[in-house]
This record gives sequence, structure tokens and C-alpha cells, in this order.
Amino acid sequence: MAHFELLAKCHTTRARVSRLTLARKFSWEITFHVHGPTILPTFMPVATQAAIKGLTPQQVESLGVTLILNNTYHLNLRPGVKVLAEAGGAHKFQGWNKNMLTDSGGFQLVSLSKFTKITEEGALFESPFTGEPTMLTPEESISIQHAIGGDIIMQLDDVVPSLTPDHARVEEAMERSVRWLDRCIAFHNNSGKQTTQNLFAIVQGGLDLELRHRCVMQMVERKNKVAGFAIGGLSGGEEKDVFWRIVKQCAEKLPEDRPRYCMGIGFAEDLLVCVALGIDMADCVFPTRTARFGVALTPRGPLNLRLAKYAKDLAPIDDNCSCPTCTEKTSRAFLNHTITRETAAAHAVTIHNITFQAQVMGGARDAILKGTFPDYLRSFFANYFGEFGYPEWCVNALRSVGVDLLEGSDIKVNKGSGAKWE
Repeated sequence: MAHFELLAKCHTTRARVSRLTLARKFSWEITFHVHGPTILPTFMPVATQAAIKGLTPQQVESLGVTLILNNTYHLNLRPGVKVLAEAGGAHKFQGWNKNMLTDSGGFQLVSLSKFTKITEEGALFESPFTGEPTMLTPEESISIQHAIGGDIIMQLDDVVPSLTPDHARVEEAMERSVRWLDRCIAFHNNSGKQTTQNLFAIVQGGLDLELRHRCVMQMVERKNKVAGFAIGGLSGGEEKDVFWRIVKQCAEKLPEDRPRYCMGIGFAEDLLVCVALGIDMADCVFPTRTARFGVALTPRGPLNLRLAKYAKDLAPIDDNCSCPTCTEKTSRAFLNHTITRETAAAHAVTIHNITFQAQVMGGARDAILKGTFPDYLRSFFANYFGEFGYPEWCVNALRSVGVDLLEGSDIKVNKGSGAKWE
């Protein structure tokens, strides 16, 4: 099982820094670590089809990324487990030398298929390529992830959209996710893969605090059978003031000696609020997808490089950024000129955005270690939101863990949910 070592805790918030060592192989009573440690909290870029669009694995690794996410649903359909098994797993297939997390495929069954039927056995869906009916069971999901070879693998959960009004369906999905966890644990434990692949449970329960509590309590009972815990079923359009309360409640109840992963979050403000609430890991397609639309992430908020005002701007995206795009002085004007015409521009902004996410989380880790995380939060949010105003939900969330963004600040509260794009 993974080795999780707590290195430091914030004296005010619930933020923490830890070292997560994943794949471990045993030979002649010697343990050696295959893909190296990952320091948490961290953001995981999403390599949906075994690739972060536009970048080579070597480029991603050079940015300091040590943990990425691959998508089980897509890799099972193409290239398929047979090809992955023959390649020796997705690490070798895609040339990635660091750590990898594979999701279970449950979310895509809801988001991508109009013809998915959930039963106690599993999820019955039609292949988007052939139209053939396919049943994805908890056991099959784990088997596919074994073939992919992720260092972290996720249980199959019954996912419903966060805004689902049917309370009975949300409760059914929560209870079924617990039962499916037991099936995933049993299959995984009988596979002999426990020493090199680490199973995470996923807390469900929609936006209902009582259902979330019940789910957390049931899953914590299985603590010794899983390597970590995730909070799923969010980032589906729910109000941010509800979102953070769900995250806070779950994080408070999850064990201290296991990593906590909030699935599907990528905005800078979301990341830092979640870190303050006790979250260690996050993933989202946002920084890479938004790069392809010409949006660069910066400490003063996102920049829409397609806007005419950048056509003659010869400055780099961010003078203080260490990414190759900025250090090589690739100008905003060049990116404005090429962003919808040349793939090179999308690649350049993708490199920058991944670096930005890494710097946000790296800054949080450094501040926690130094004992200055509340100051880091105040400084980051002041620079990021400036005259636009702090989102009210961020103020509420951080106040709940002892950090008041408004104290000593002349920046006002904004009723909006995020940063203004310039």
C-alpha cells in the first residue's frame, strides 16, 4: 500500500503538506519506489487519452509534474486493454515515468452516454464507436485499471449529477457506491496488485450533508482496506457556497493518515480554498482545455489572449512565470495572432497554464512548511481578484478555517463565483 507521510500542518487552517509514495515493488526483501514520491497538496493535469493534448510526456515531466490522471473509460474503448497489456501498461505505452492515477469510468458513463442504465450489477452503456452494449461492473473497472497500470486506481461509483432533484436517486447512488466499493476491494485484494496499485474510495451523497455524512462514515469503516479517499459528485454546476460546505464536512471526517482527493476542481480559487479545508489532491481539464481556447492563467486572473487589446502587446503572459513560454519571451501579441490558427500557440499556453497550476500549489506547500499559509492566501486572493472583489463564497469558506480575507483589506466582496477574465 502507498506510504503517506505528513510533513507539516498549518497552524490556522486545515491545510497540510505530505509525501505520498505510491508504486512499490518488492524483490529479495528490498523495497524500491518505481515512479518516485509526490509531494501534496498537488494538482493533477488530465491526460484523458493517455496524453496531455499538445505536449510530450517529457515536456510535462520537465515542468515538475509528478502525478497525472488517465481516463479508464476512454482507454478501455481505445486502444483497449489488450494493447495496453502488451505494451506493459499505460506508463510504457505513453512514455510517462512518474505517477499516474486512473479514474474508474463512472463519471463518463453519465456525462458522455445518453444510453446508460445503472443496475446493481453495474452500468450498461453503448459504445460511442460501435454502438455495442457493454456492461461495466465494479470488478471490470478494477480489471481495466489493472491493465492500464495506474499507481492510484479508483473504485467504480454510481455517479449522479450534483443538481439532480431526485433525493431518492441520490441516496440510492450513495448506498450503491458503498456496496460497489466492497466489490472493488474484494476483486483488488484477490488480484495480487495491492502492493503496486493503490485503491481509493469515493464519497458520494450529492449536495445533502446528511447523505455525505452517512457515506463518509461507512467508507471510513473500510479505512484499512483502501489507500486514500476522494470526494466525488461535485463541480457539476452547484452553488459554490454549497460546494465548499460539502468539501469541508467530508474533509473533516476523513482520516488524517490518508490522502484526500477532491475530484474535478481546477480554478485557482477552488484549489486554494480546498487546500485550506484539508484537501491534498485535485484534478481538472480546465487549465489545458482553456489554453486551447486562448485563455492564459496568471496571478492577476485569467487573460483571454484572443481579445484585440493583446494584438500589439509584446510582453510575455507573465514576467514572473518560470515556464518556457514566458522565459523565452513568447509575446501576447504572437499568441493573439496564432492562437486559433496554429497548434503551436495552444501548446505554448498549455505549458504556461500547467506551470501556473503547479506554482499555485507549490506556493501553498512552501507557505504551509514556513508557517505562513494564511498570509499566502491573503496575498494570492488580493492579487488575483484585485478591483473585481473577493467572491463571497471564498470569504465564507476561508473564514470557516480562521482566515478573514477582508481583515485589513480595502477589497470588497463580489457576489460572483470566480475571477474576472480580462
